[in-house]
Amino acid sequence: MRAHLARVDAVLVQALIAAALSFAHIHDIAMAAGQDGWKAWAYPISVDLLLVAAWRRLRSGTAKTAAWCWFVIALTASLGANVATAGLLNMTNVPAWLRILVAGWPAVAFLGGTLLAHSAPKAATDENDTELIEDHEDEPETTPDPPAQPTTESTPPTPPVPVPASLVDHARKVAAEHHTRNGIPIDTPTLRARLGVPAPMAEAIAAQL
Repeated sequence: MRAHLARVDAVLVQALIAAALSFAHIHDIAMAAGQDGWKAWAYPISVDLLLVAAWRRLRSGTAKTAAWCWFVIALTASLGANVATAGLLNMTNVPAWLRILVAGWPAVAFLGGTLLAHSAPKAATDENDTELIEDHEDEPETTPDPPAQPTTESTPPTPPVPVPASLVDHARKVAAEHHTRNGIPIDTPTLRARLGVPAPMAEAIAAQL
């Protein structure tokens, strides 16, 4: 247990040191490019937040292409600052292209953060609903027709059965198809068999057609 905690503490300390160094390097690059004061401190925060947003999208398992794209962009900005402050650039006179990159970074970070936060993929509910509707339409076709139940006038009245409007619309389509195919209106037993519903509900639906 102690060995495990020691490993966790070592990894945490190493991560904090790496984050602090990267944070300081990005700040130094922003300062050298003319972004002084609070603006120089905002740049490393912007880079880190974009990294975190891209990593969370990668962990979610959705829209991985966009997440990898913005993760690489933010990681390149962080690594670029680390390398640039290692003596490869004259920090007192940085080139114009670096000033342009630093000045344009806020717009890039805003675009990436907005897309990662608000471009969630469509939920699969629409596809599931479509599949359920298709299955509901196809299922009655394979349901064997049960024997017709004789109806008598002496049948006691039953309380009204609530019928969803979507089921009534589907029943209208089934009735229209039956009339077109056979030339006669559909009867209640056939409607019940086609819809696969109980007899009371089939009678309630037939009353609304």
